[in-house]
Amino acid sequence: MISAFSDNSLFGNSDIQLALFYSYGSNPPLYPQWQEYFRKYQPPTLVVWGKNDQIFPADGAYPYLRDLKNIEFHLLNTGHFALEEDGETIAMLITNFLTKQLQPLAA
Repeated sequence: MISAFSDNSLFGNSDIQLALFYSYGSNPPLYPQWQEYFRKYQPPTLVVWGKNDQIFPADGAYPYLRDLKNIEFHLLNTGHFALEEDGETIAMLITNFLTKQLQPLAA
């Protein structure tokens, strides 16, 4: 299926992607603060990662297991564009995770 949104020139998508790429360098210095937040507040977390991702290798997913107790962790047989490669599975994982997390709130 071809989507009107697959053309990067639409809606300034190329500019947005380039800005994200260049701003990524500001993220790693913040990792210790994020990790401390996770350790302190323990938010329910769903990690879905492409085990063949060459941009964010799977090794980057494992520290979440160290810092979080309420975590659901999945390494999929995908690359960086996991949603495009296995979107139905990811949608199911999100739905199941949210259902489990929201059930106690409904009781």
